[in-house]
Order: sequence, then C-alpha cells, then structure tokens
Amino acid sequence: MSRFFQFAKTAATIVVFLSVVASAQPEPKLDTHEQRTARAMLAAVQAGPLELHAFLELMPKGADLHNHLTGSIFAENFIAEAVSDHLCVNPASYTLVKPVGLSRGIPAHPVCSAGDVPVEQDYRNSQLYDDLIDAFSMRAFVAREGDSAHDHFFNSFSKFGLVSDAHTGEWLDEVARSTAKDNTQYLELMMTPDFGHGSDLGAKLGWNPNLEQFRQALLSHGLREGVEEARQAIESAEKQRLAAEHCAQPDAMPACKVETKFLFQVLRGFPPERVFAQMVLGFEVASSVPDVVGVNIVMPEDGRISMRDYHLQMQMFDLLHHDYPKVHLSLHAGELAPGLVPPDGLRFHIREAVELGHAQRIGHGVDVMYEDHPHQLLHELAQKHVLVEINLTSNDLILGIRGEEHPFPIYRRYGVPVALSTDDAGVSRITLTHEYVRAAATYHLTYADLKQMARESLEHSFLPGKSLWPEAESSTPEQFTRVAPACAHEKLGAQKPSASCTAFLDRSQRAQQQWELESRFHAFEARY
Repeated sequence: MSRFFQFAKTAATIVVFLSVVASAQPEPKLDTHEQRTARAMLAAVQAGPLELHAFLELMPKGADLHNHLTGSIFAENFIAEAVSDHLCVNPASYTLVKPVGLSRGIPAHPVCSAGDVPVEQDYRNSQLYDDLIDAFSMRAFVAREGDSAHDHFFNSFSKFGLVSDAHTGEWLDEVARSTAKDNTQYLELMMTPDFGHGSDLGAKLGWNPNLEQFRQALLSHGLREGVEEARQAIESAEKQRLAAEHCAQPDAMPACKVETKFLFQVLRGFPPERVFAQMVLGFEVASSVPDVVGVNIVMPEDGRISMRDYHLQMQMFDLLHHDYPKVHLSLHAGELAPGLVPPDGLRFHIREAVELGHAQRIGHGVDVMYEDHPHQLLHELAQKHVLVEINLTSNDLILGIRGEEHPFPIYRRYGVPVALSTDDAGVSRITLTHEYVRAAATYHLTYADLKQMARESLEHSFLPGKSLWPEAESSTPEQFTRVAPACAHEKLGAQKPSASCTAFLDRSQRAQQQWELESRFHAFEARY
C-alpha cells in the first residue's frame, strides 16, 4: 500500500510539473487570414511573374499619387479621339497636326496639307497605325542615334498633344476604369487647366524679382479669372466621366468607386515670369476648387531652363507657401541620373524641394545618393514624413535606373515613407499592378511590405481630415498600429461601425478612404 501511495505522490508531482511547464509556454499563435495571404503571395512569387501578377492584381493598393492624366491615356485611345477631332498626321514625324479645312458632306472629312494624311486613314493602313502607337508611347522602342529613350518619352507628349481637351471626361473614365481593375481606390491626377491667360499676363507684366509685388500685380490684373474656368472645366469633365460609368444608377460600373482629386501642374520649362504666373494661378485654384488638392511642377527636370531656374523656382514656392499655407505641395525632384546633367546638378534638388519648396511629397527622388550629405537628407525625409513617390518603370525607361541602382530600398531602410505609382501609365503601357509586381520581384518584398506601402499612399494623400492612424504622423518609421480613439475598438473596415466611429469618419475624407482600404484588405485576405 505504501508503494501505491508513493507512486501516486510521484505521479501527482509530475502532473503538477508538466502543468507548470505548459503554462510557461506561449500559446500558439492563430493562423490568421493575413498570414495565409502572405504565404499565398510567397507561393505566387515562387511560381513566377504571371502568378504573382494574378495575385497582386486583386490586392488592394490604396492610392496612385503620381499620375499624369494625359500621360496615362493609351495611344489607341488618343488615335480614336484624333479621328473624332478630324485631325491629320504628319507621317514623317508621326505628329498630329490641324487640317486646313473640312470636306463638304456628311460625314465631313479633314482636308490635310500636302504630305499630311487624315488620322482616320490609320484604320485602313495598319503600318501607319502601328507606327503612331509606337510614336505615342514606349512600345517597341529601341534607342538609336538622335532618339534616346529619355527624348522619345518626353517628345511623345507633343506628338499627341493636339487631341482636344474636350476629351478630358473620356480620359478620366479611362484612368478610373483601369484603376478599378487594379483594386486601387484613390487617384491624385496631375493636370494643367488652361493657364494661357495667366502665362500671357505674366509675360505682359514682365519679370519682377520682388515676388510678392509680382504676385499682387498678377492678381490686380485679373489672374483670378482663370480660377472659375478651371473649376468649370474640372466639374464638366468629372460629370462626363460619371455619366460614362453610369454612376448612381443600378448598372453603375466599379470605376464609380474610384475617388479622384487633382494636382495643378505647373510647367517649369518656361521663362520665370510665365512660370510664376502659372504658380500663382495654381495656388489660387487649389485654394478655391475643392477637387484640386495641391500643386506640382512638371516637365523634364534636366531641361535647360529647369536646371537654370531650379533654385529660383523653389524660392517661388517658398513665397507662395507662406501666402497660401494650406495648399499641399508634391514636387518632382531628383528625376535625374549621372551623365544626364553635370555632377553639380545632382547635389541639391531634393533637399531644396523640401527645405525651401516645402514639399510634403517628392516625385521620383532618384538621385538622392548623389546629393550633398545624402544620409543626413534621408534622416530628414524620414523625420519630416516626406513621402517619395516611386516610379520604377518610368525611371528605368527614361533614366536607365533600375535594380540596385535605384534608391527605393535605401529609402525603405531609412524609414522614409514610400508609395508605388505609375507616373505615365499610357506612355509606359503599364498598370499599378505592374509596378507592384516589379517591386516585389526585384526587391524581394513581402506581403507586409506591400500592405505597408498601400497604407502609406493614403496616409500621405492630400485628402482633408484626420488620419485613421494618428501614430503614423509621429512615429518613424510609420507602423499603422494605433487607431484613432473613436474607432479603436472597431473591427477595421467594418460595414457598420459604431456611431462615434461613423461620426469620426464622416468628418475626414482621408479616414474614410483609409477605412475603405481596411475593408478591402479584409475581403482580399478572406480569400485565403
């Protein structure tokens, strides 16, 4: 009997010991939808780029923040619109030109100058049609003497530039449909409303180095007349787009869910009096037209005037930022590479855009490691939460910068917020999904990495309102872990949040889009 009790006592001790050991072990983590989705992406990566594309096309991507409207239209559509505009084409340069008149009869046909042909003939001449597509885009481009990829890219805009702005609604529809297929929900499209009156006014008044006096002179001579013209043009185009997509109707298209805002783009390759007049108009429009959420500056950064006047143009932004402090700025800076400009031209553009031009976002930022004190600059970008809009395909096609030569992984390593964008999807003949595939495959990104960038794209949008992620505005790097108190106890992206959370979302367009992104993540990850 004593042996029995001794055995029982020993057994009880072992049980207690095992229970203590078991309690000391961490509980196994649940296999979440997010973890299964991450494994699914890894499997897609291992299966190859086609499987990865199929996976990432369905993934929610948040926003495309760097997107030129006219550069996002595919050549085939420009050709069709040129036909409807009764335009001609010069078959030697593949440039659209105006007809000298129209023929009598119905339908009317363009009468072209000697050597030019009606664009409508392209549909009967497959070789000319293919040549036009190649001229309007980077399709099949092969560099040759006198025609670099850089020049071919930028020259394409002048070749199709005569297509009427009356098609802007069609362009918005095309971009929105493509964006919806990419499971991207928000666009900030760069476009240039008619600035002819303002630019001419600047030239008429003449250059005045006292920028504040120059601004006042522009305004007193009627520059603001362009504000209402811009408002009406944008509202008309958006109305056309919504009609084409049957929005607010039972057969509404998915593109209706794409929220679109605009950045007023200033053309920097002109004399300073014209550039400044454009800038002032841009700031006035962004201050008065709700759909215009900011200002940008465009045209080749390596151009003669762009390089000569870069510092002066940043001084212009400095003055206008103080006059219009609520206007958001995303500036093209650092779209340069060694050899494209002299070494001194690589040393300061990004820094001046941030420190003097007050840029909240930087477009491209390719030459950051050639700037003076690049590591200090990277820390500054991270601390100030200046997002860099990354355009991998564009940087490859225009600058020849790809792979390890691109600073994209360096930005991420320093905690600088980044977001993938398309730049000119039509000219480059890509989609945002293409950029996600390229980034994931080239830089061995995980699903968590891509999810982070999608969240950063909306966090750094210029939509008004507070963020769903208040800690993202203070932490470096941005973590997206702490939710705004009003929604902190909700299931992220829930269809019917609480009254307090709903009230918070109603007050913030930015938080609404962020909530929508979380809803899309939930639906996407539930597939796995």
